[in-house]
This record gives sequence, structure tokens and C-alpha cells, in this order.
Amino acid sequence: MFRKKCVYRFQRQQKVYSAHCCVPLCTSSAKFNGTLSFHGFPADVDLRKRWLVNIRRDDFCPTSNSKVCSKHFTSDQIIEPQTPEARRKLVTGAVPVLFAWNDYSVKALRPGVWDRRERPAEVVSAEPVPMDVTMDHDYCSIPDPSSLDLACAKIEELSKKVEEMQKQLHELHVQRDFGLERFAGSDEDIRFYTRFPSYRHLMSFWWLIEPSVHKIIRVSRSKSAARKHEDITRVLPPSERQLLQPIDEFFLFLIYLSAGLKERDLAHRFHMHPSTVSRIISTWTNYLYTLLGSVCVWLSAADVKSNLPEEFTDFPDTQVIIDCTEIRCQTPSSPLLQSEMYSNYKSHCTMKGLIGIAPHGPVTFVSQLYAGSISDREIFKQCGITKRLSEDMAVMVDKGFLISDCVHCKVYCPPFLSRLKQMPAHQVKETQAIARLRVHVERVIRRIKQNKLFDGVITLSHSVNINQLFTVACLLSNYQNKALVKTWIK
Repeated sequence: MFRKKCVYRFQRQQKVYSAHCCVPLCTSSAKFNGTLSFHGFPADVDLRKRWLVNIRRDDFCPTSNSKVCSKHFTSDQIIEPQTPEARRKLVTGAVPVLFAWNDYSVKALRPGVWDRRERPAEVVSAEPVPMDVTMDHDYCSIPDPSSLDLACAKIEELSKKVEEMQKQLHELHVQRDFGLERFAGSDEDIRFYTRFPSYRHLMSFWWLIEPSVHKIIRVSRSKSAARKHEDITRVLPPSERQLLQPIDEFFLFLIYLSAGLKERDLAHRFHMHPSTVSRIISTWTNYLYTLLGSVCVWLSAADVKSNLPEEFTDFPDTQVIIDCTEIRCQTPSSPLLQSEMYSNYKSHCTMKGLIGIAPHGPVTFVSQLYAGSISDREIFKQCGITKRLSEDMAVMVDKGFLISDCVHCKVYCPPFLSRLKQMPAHQVKETQAIARLRVHVERVIRRIKQNKLFDGVITLSHSVNINQLFTVACLLSNYQNKALVKTWIK
């Protein structure tokens, strides 16, 4: 049976007693409602148990004051009074069935499948239908070959569309992400962001360092291990690894070094926090400084002579060509530091380092950075290159390097005019020859300074790892660039 849900309006009654319903979730009370009637539990034990089961109070012990309101009975279970003074009564055997948990309704039994199924109207046929044509399916029938060909062609067409859509989705995903894969097809972009001449050259360098990438020690990991006294070489579980792929982290570091982008700019491009970018840069700076620094770039005298260009025929014992370069830095607040770092040559606070190249072009020596006020001669004495030079070697320097008394080897330096009014012809030729060959160290320094990080003023916050960054930039130039002169290639 279905019963329409009733809306009861509570009315204040002028009764002394206030009977209330004992059914759970029911708040009906006789004190404020005159439209409901309240009925006590039956005396029959079985019927009373049915009441308790239906109202979900099996362990309840009803008393004479325990009542159930008329909301929980169907209309056919209640006997309405004939006079206003009479009271409502229940039919014999009435049981409460309407509650809050069944929405105060008694759902009818669900009809069976056969009753719910719709059937077409019967058609009266004038002629009897033969029995052999009333079969629902012909399992022995063979489909038409043309229909199979059409279905196969349609399946192939749909599969091609799916492949095209997957390819377009992948391209959109690659274009959205700022990673190395996005620029793999443009050598011009690779050259701009990484200083490598092409994507092939970049991947060749990556294949050299990839075997040791899994051993990289991150800055955050080293700090936490130091606090907890843990083994820093322990391999991290996959859940603790970085979300960015190692090759994309390397690409981020190259962008920071080559394009000179700020950390916040890189954070927006790679969709991460600036502090995460800072940790990645510090991690890869230390890693490449350790990895590239472990490779001995200083060449023996035999190796230098075997690769000596023809232009050095007049200077066959040249081992290294050296020069100093300066990087502008932020002016410190301390007057003492200002006086130490101020460079009269650049008229600014700088950091100065010494770079040496072999005659055929590669960087073979990089010193640490010193304060800008130090002289080139003093850097040469302190950097440690004198320990690598022997008497059978020669050093080619600019006119400002007065280092003849600092080493036991020969020094090729353009001569000074001294007190002479005019330089002799042989000295002029010697000066031109040395200058023509020594200028290649300036070209190498220019290649290193093409990294935009060194274009601006280095802030004091980056001075912590500027030595490592400068050394990595110098050592990377051996992998990023071709030979200085094409005729030097053998």
C-alpha cells in the first residue's frame, strides 16, 4: 500500500498530561499536537513483540505510559471516532509500519520481470505462418564478405584516428611542459639554452655522465643526513625521489648557467617552488664540479706536442697559454671588503680568476676566484700552476704578466719598449707572433663568458658557490665548443 506523506501542524493543547511517542526518531507529543492519537502497547505477548521489532526496540520493556502515535499506522488500521468526544482506536492485530527510516510509506511488492516487460501488440495474421521460418537466429548462416570488409575498413580508420589523437595529445603535453624534449627538434634553441651546438652533442655529453647520475647526493639529503647521522650514500626509495627527471634537472641547470634566468623565472617554467629550483641548482653545481673536476684536464708535454698546431712552429715548447679574467660582483657593505674586491681595471668590485689553455684550444687549467684587487702575478703564484710546469716547458702570457722570476721554465711574453725610442724589427715580429697566438685564450674566455650568468653583477648570495659555477662553466666549454680554428683539427 502507498500512503501520501502527511504534513502535521502542531497545536497547543489544554491537557494536563503530555503523552509522547516512544518510537526512535519520532518527536511527537500530545502536549503540542491535537491531530495525533497515542496508543498503548497491546496486552498480547506475540503482538507486543511484533510492535517492538517493528519500532526497532527489541530490548525495550514498555509500561502503561509507553505510547506509539498514530503517524506509524496506516489509515486502514485506525478506526475514526463517530463523535468528537470519542477517541481513536486501532483495529485488532494492528502493527506500526510507518517510520522515519522508511519515509513513512509502505512500498508495494515489486512486480516480476515478466510483468514489467513490455510486449508488442498481437497481430492477427490471416495466413498461418510455417514453422520453419519462425526461428529467431540462424546460427549456420555465413555473413556477407562485403560487410566484413566494410567493418574492417572502418575499424582501421577509427584506429588511425585514435593514433592521431594520441599523437596530438602527446605533442600538446610536450609543448605545455618546459623540458628538454620540447626543444629536441631545434638545435638553435638548444644552443641558446645550453651552449651546446646541437641536441646530438648535448645527448652525447649526457651519455657520458648518465652512469653516475644515480649516485648524485642532493643538498637537502646531505643536510638531513648530517642532522640524523645517517649514511649519506644510502639509496633513496622511489617515493623520496624528485618528481623532475634527472635529464630535465640537468637541462634546468644549463638554462640557469647559459641563459642566466632567475630562479623564480625557472620555477614558473618548470612548475615548482623557487626553493626547489635553488636546491636543484646547488645539487648539480656540486655534482658537476666533482665529476668534471675528477677528470685530469692538464695535458702532458707529449700530448701537447702531438696536437701542436702548425702555427706554433716558432714556439714548439709552449705548454699553456694563460690569462686572467674578472667577474663583476655586488659591492659588499664592509669598507675593508670593498677595498679588497675593488678593481681599478673594471672600476667595480670584481672576482678574478686565471684560465690556461693548451695550444690547440682546450681549457687545461682553472684557478679559484680571488678578490679583484689582487694582481695577475700574485694569482699566478698562488693558484698552483707553477707546480705543474717543468724546465722543458714554456708559458705564453700577455705583456702584463711579469712572471719570469716566478718559474723555472721559459716565458713567451711580448717585449717592452723599455728606454728605447723605437722597438727593433725582430721584437716587433716577435710581439705580433705572440699576440696572434695568445689571442686564442681571449677567445676561450669569451666563450666561457657567453654564459649569461656572468654578464650581470653576481650577488653576494651566490658567492657561496660561484667558484664551483665558474669552474663548471670553464670545464663545460671543452664539451660545448668546437676547435678554435678549423685548420687545428686533426
